[in-house]
Formats: sequence, C-alpha cells, structure tokens
Amino acid sequence: MTDTQLDFEAEYNNRARVADHGVHIAGWHRDAAVYRATAPCEIDVAYGPGERHCLDLFHPPGGDAGGPIVLFIHGGYWQAFDKSSSSHLARGANERGFTVAIPSYDLAPNITLSGIVAEMETAADFLMQRFGRPLVATGHSAGGHLTACLMARSTKNLKRPIRAGMPISGLFDLAPLVPTSINKALGLTVEEARRLSPIYDKPPADSRIVAVVGGAESSEFLRQSRDFVTQWTAMDAIAKVHEVQGAHHFDVIAGLADPGSALTERLVELAAHA
Repeated sequence: MTDTQLDFEAEYNNRARVADHGVHIAGWHRDAAVYRATAPCEIDVAYGPGERHCLDLFHPPGGDAGGPIVLFIHGGYWQAFDKSSSSHLARGANERGFTVAIPSYDLAPNITLSGIVAEMETAADFLMQRFGRPLVATGHSAGGHLTACLMARSTKNLKRPIRAGMPISGLFDLAPLVPTSINKALGLTVEEARRLSPIYDKPPADSRIVAVVGGAESSEFLRQSRDFVTQWTAMDAIAKVHEVQGAHHFDVIAGLADPGSALTERLVELAAHA
C-alpha cells in the first residue's frame, strides 16, 4: 500500500510542510487553557497508576443528554503533547449535549507503541465502566491511529465494542514511517508496523467510521484515509472520507470547537449509532 518512489520523510513531516505550525500549536494551548478555565470540567481524573494516566472530563453546559461519551485522543506522533493541548476541542460536542473525555498517555521513547495502545484501552474501559455507556472515539493524527486501533481491538480487548469513530488525519498503515526520522523514538520494525496498522484489522460488526482529512494535507495523508475507508468498507463497516477543503494538518481539527461545524455534525451523527 506504499509507493517506494515517494519521499516519505517529506510526506509525513507535517511541521516542515506547514511553515506557521508553531502559531497553530500555540493557539491550541491558548484556547485549551481558556476553555478549561470556563467549562464545567473534572481535571486529572486517574484512569491508571502512572503520572500521565489521567484524563479530563468536559461536561455539557446545559446538562448531559445521556448519549455516548466522546473520547478524543491527542496527536503528536505518539511522542509529543498531552491532554492539555486539546481541551477546547470538547466545546462543539459539549454544546450538543455530550460529555467529552480527553486522556493523556505515556510518550515514546519511554514506552512502546503497543504500550500506548494498551493505555488507551485502559482509558476506554475506565470510561465505559464509570458512565455505563458506549464511546464514540475520535482523535487527531497519532490519535486518529489510536482511534482506529481501539475500534479494531475492542471486540477482544474491551468490555464492550466501540462501533463509532472519527479519526482525523489518521495514520492507518504504519509501514511508511519505518524509514523516516519519526521512527527514531518509536523503534518500529516492519513487522511491528504492520501488526499495529489498523488498516489490516477487522472492524467490529455494524461499525460506522468517518475518516477526516484536510484537503491541503500531503498525498500520503490523503491516501491513508482513502485506503483505510476502502479496506474497512470491504470488511462491512459503513465508512466514508470527509475531506475538509483547504485544511492542513494543524487546522483540520478546528471544527471540533464549533457546535455548528460540519465536523461536529459528523460526530453527532456517529453518536446516534454508537
């Protein structure tokens, strides 16, 4: 599923592709801090024993409508950021009546990618046990990969399947990352990369997936979402690509902060089938 003629380093180095990425990242932290200071929330709820095994819960200002819990997983190529950069992205779903959980996880190289996946499974089980409701999983970049992994592994590893998900700028086929600088911290072999690539896994029965990608992202990120949807559709998931026109890797998630955006609308539609 890869083209060896492509320069994978250039295709996957999003910071090099977006000259003002620092402005966008600074904006995430600013907007997230403002939202945490004003939204009804519970900060640093432990889901496991480690220092980073905690999540923030953001509650709807008008009260929870009783639907599924939205789980948002941050990106950073599994080696950067934490939950505090994403708080503002709960706003859209919150104002539509959904509680949103945003976890942190341990980062490479201090943990393997398999270990990160396992931590997100622990967080997902914690949430489903606490609330007694299903999850809608979503996440950005590395978080998109973890979203798809959670769904694919949920029938075997979780207390209940995760049948609805919206990975954003996700990575579903990890083999192209092996020869890049991104893999220095991850230490993936080709075999491990394939084993941890959700494109090769079977989705739960009756799954619904919307793979979101920015129209201005690299050809590889566009391919990743399209190939993933094709593959999971062939395995009986109801899957589609939602392309955010003109968006690059750092602003593609912006719609989650807006209750009236197309991105939030897709999430609400998925919640009806969780």
